[in-house]
Amino acid sequence: MHCRGPARLDLKVIVVGAGIAGLAAGWELAQSGHDVTILESERRPGGIIVTEHVGGFVVEGGPDGFLASEPDLPDLAGELGVGDRVIAQQERGTAMWSGAAGGLQPIDAGRAATMLGIDATASDVEAGFRSFAGGMSDPVFALAQHLSGSLRLAQGVAGIARAGTRWRLAITGGSAHEADAIVLAMPAYTAGRLLEGVGVAHARELAGVVYAASTTISLAYRSEQIGRPLSGAGFVVDSPAPDQIRACTFASRKFSGRAPDGHALLRAYLGPTSEHPAQLARDQLAAILDIRGEPLWSRTFSWARGLPRYAAGHADLVAEIRHRLERLPPLAIAGAGYDGAGVSACVRSGRAAARLIAHRTAR
Repeated sequence: MHCRGPARLDLKVIVVGAGIAGLAAGWELAQSGHDVTILESERRPGGIIVTEHVGGFVVEGGPDGFLASEPDLPDLAGELGVGDRVIAQQERGTAMWSGAAGGLQPIDAGRAATMLGIDATASDVEAGFRSFAGGMSDPVFALAQHLSGSLRLAQGVAGIARAGTRWRLAITGGSAHEADAIVLAMPAYTAGRLLEGVGVAHARELAGVVYAASTTISLAYRSEQIGRPLSGAGFVVDSPAPDQIRACTFASRKFSGRAPDGHALLRAYLGPTSEHPAQLARDQLAAILDIRGEPLWSRTFSWARGLPRYAAGHADLVAEIRHRLERLPPLAIAGAGYDGAGVSACVRSGRAAARLIAHRTAR
């Protein structure tokens, strides 16, 4: 949906949330000339996109790439001036571990994606993935730089209320903002609470969108420590037990530049566990990949609420809530909780929300 006329420069738009969806919404609004402010409760932008650089290693705490078949993120990167940092997957192929007797056996990429809960078609998965030379935080950093004058960190929104034809946003700690339009680019369970407070029927049901807990452990080794050749992009585990790794990505094989020469970077995935996830990953990978000695270091990232998993009827629920939002002063919702959990889907959702706001606030 496109704006019917030029932006009203006297109108104030607030984006709540500076994950990739909120940043994309802020970028779209700024490009169309809107006065935009982005409020983020955390002290950094990016949401679950986290990249760390450790001694020549590139370590991802959240998603490590995006579907190569989807143009949304490369298009945005081009607009931001970092399109040349998009890199292709260099190693393809996935194996499945069925225990010591079965070893590692090749598996169809589509089946592996299904086992990991990746919501994508078989053809999309077969097309592979892309990432960025400096990690998935590259576009986040570029967006934050371009939007630095609009970005307000450590400002959580405690509530929203109608103020005639405008909005009033209560900030945690006691201050407040007023706006002509809002984009809620925050987890569905939080957005649902805010929407319920302004009388949106069925908004409470957004709390039913399940965000699955997950833990990833990145481990660095010297190449000679790993006795089994690292073939392909990684492996999944057949019917993992609760304290067993679900999968492992050979990060330094999947994308270039993830480890210094002569070294390997592995990334193990565990379900919710409170029992020493790094030790579990070390011991199990040592057995599967014939690893000798301890890792040079390991880094654990735990997400109590990671990627959403949609239940039956989810699309209908979101469509109904969006329909009800049309009766309010301009307000849009965006993010992984609504239109797809992948990074590209979040970019697409954020930009679509911004275009909706531009349409509703046009002359």
